[in-house]
Amino acid sequence: MPGTDKAAMTQRVLEQAEAANVRFVSLQFTDIMGVVKNVHIPFHRFSGAIDHGLWFDGSSIEGFARIHESDMYLDPDLETFGIIPWERGDDGATAKVICDVYTPDGEQFAGDPRGVLRRQLQRAEEQGLRYMTGPELEFFMLRRTLADGEDQATSATPNVEPLPHDQAGYFDLTTDEAANVRKEMVEALEELGIVVEASHHEVAIGQHEIDFRYDDAMRTADNAVTFRTTLKAIAQQHGLYATFMPKPFHGINGNGMHTHQSLWSCDGKTNLFYDANDEYQLSATARSFMAGLLAHARGMIAILAPLVNSYKRLVPGYEAPVYISWARINRSALIRIPQASRGQPEATRLELRCPDPSCNPYLAFAAMLAAGLDGITRKLELGRPVEENLYHFDDTMIRKQGVGMLPGSLEEALDEFAADEVIQTALGAHVCEWFLEAKRAEWNDYRIRVTPWELEHYLMTY
Repeated sequence: MPGTDKAAMTQRVLEQAEAANVRFVSLQFTDIMGVVKNVHIPFHRFSGAIDHGLWFDGSSIEGFARIHESDMYLDPDLETFGIIPWERGDDGATAKVICDVYTPDGEQFAGDPRGVLRRQLQRAEEQGLRYMTGPELEFFMLRRTLADGEDQATSATPNVEPLPHDQAGYFDLTTDEAANVRKEMVEALEELGIVVEASHHEVAIGQHEIDFRYDDAMRTADNAVTFRTTLKAIAQQHGLYATFMPKPFHGINGNGMHTHQSLWSCDGKTNLFYDANDEYQLSATARSFMAGLLAHARGMIAILAPLVNSYKRLVPGYEAPVYISWARINRSALIRIPQASRGQPEATRLELRCPDPSCNPYLAFAAMLAAGLDGITRKLELGRPVEENLYHFDDTMIRKQGVGMLPGSLEEALDEFAADEVIQTALGAHVCEWFLEAKRAEWNDYRIRVTPWELEHYLMTY
């Protein structure tokens, strides 16, 4: 930001911190996998960190740097400053601020996920485009149960289950413990500056969703990162677990991160996805953007659904999309066009339904934007919508529709990712190299494990 704006912002933030009796500041950033990292500093050092950055050893962060190139510094983004509600006490408060990562020569570090997204947003801006997103993160609230004689502090395997009184379903009104905890979560998010628009029970027992305001992609990515840490902290205060694991339980719905998105003019006045004369009210820009998402769906799914477990969610029958198609009312499609209210062209957007909340939102948004921009650049044609429920079709009928499928495993997704030049270029060589290495190791570790299912089906038979 310009010098005068930064000076004014700095003064406002320091005054807010002093009024709240802030004693410590958590300088936060994410590694390539989306795990939040932080450096706590006393408040008296915060002003220096704003002016000059805070140096740290990047070689200690997975996917960041090797020993010989380890020196890096954190540059706080003051627009993300907030007082942490659950760390406020009589002796003072702790604040948080999200940072960008820089190398000693002042260049944004190529492995900083926030920097990866920023590069794609700048690319869009050069084309007169402003990328807007609205992720919907689903999660389960669980309670840990212990066997007789088992100690919670030393138990190696968490034995968790939905809260015993939660028998609710989609949008059900409940008065149990989970409903009250969810209200506390909303209050904590609002205190951190995240504007919550709705919260409700989801389809599965113990499953919930809290939606926050649709906004610029960088802001919503920051909010998604803060969202996950906040919900986990509030749940923990009640002896509960909030998990964003894509498929924690067999036989019921998993956790998705359906992501609404659209392109606007840089001044924020015109929704470039809207065309009143189109059957679906979609502009040529929107159609090419969607065609790009569909063309690169297999290549970017490893970023959007990055765990071995993600592909146990992406199976037919549980509202998780596996078919590479689009529609308005068909929730088995990869992209859905939500119905916009009459007379509200600004509400026209698409909903990509395959991401899950274990992803790094910065990398996920960067990949989606790159895919969509490739569709616009190449003027890709969007195929016809598929409104039939594809879950009821057999393989032959699906092939006749000309519909492809997402990869069925992390291994297959990684192979597709490695072969997609558009997504590789968008994320950069550093991120791609580290991501592929870490995720192939994760797949190989999973592949050689013997599971309880195998023991149940094979041990006594063979």
